[in-house]
Amino acid sequence: MKNEHHYNTSIVWTGNRGTGTSSYRDYARSYDLSAPGKPLIEGSSDATFRGEASRWNPEDMLLASLSSCHMLSYLHLCADAGISVVAYSDNAQGTMQLNPDGSGHFTSVTLHPQVTIAAGHDLTQADALHHRAHELCFIANSVNFPVACEATTAHAANDSRDT
Repeated sequence: MKNEHHYNTSIVWTGNRGTGTSSYRDYARSYDLSAPGKPLIEGSSDATFRGEASRWNPEDMLLASLSSCHMLSYLHLCADAGISVVAYSDNAQGTMQLNPDGSGHFTSVTLHPQVTIAAGHDLTQADALHHRAHELCFIANSVNFPVACEATTAHAANDSRDT
C-alpha cells in the first residue's frame, strides 16, 4: 500500500545463565535489540522485575518513543511555521498500573517539553503547536492511554544569532 511504512527489529535473549528458564530466578532478563543499520540497544526488564537497571526496559522505550515522536512532530511544525527552535528538552513521566493477575498497563504519560525559540518569534504560536504535534504524533495515536503535554516555552537571550 502506498502510504504504509514497514519497520523491522530483531531481538535476541542473552540471559541464559546455563539452565535456561528452569526457574524464575535462574535466568537474566537481558536481551539485545537491533534494527538494520542502527546501533544495538541493550535491554532488560525493569529492575523491579529482576531486570538490570543499567539497560533500557520496554517501559523506558515506550516513554522515550512518545517523547521523541512529539518532539519530532513539534520541530517539523515549528519549521513550517517559521518559528526557530534553538533548544528542546523533555523530562517525560509515565505511570504504569500492575494488576492482581500479573498483567499491567500504562495509565498515563505526561511530557514536559522545555522549548527555547529565537528572540522575536511568537511564543503563543509556539505553545499552540504542541497541541497539533500531539495530534500528528504516530506513537501517541497508537496508545490507549492519555498522553498530556505540559510545555514551557521561552525566548532565547537576544544575541547576534537571533537576527
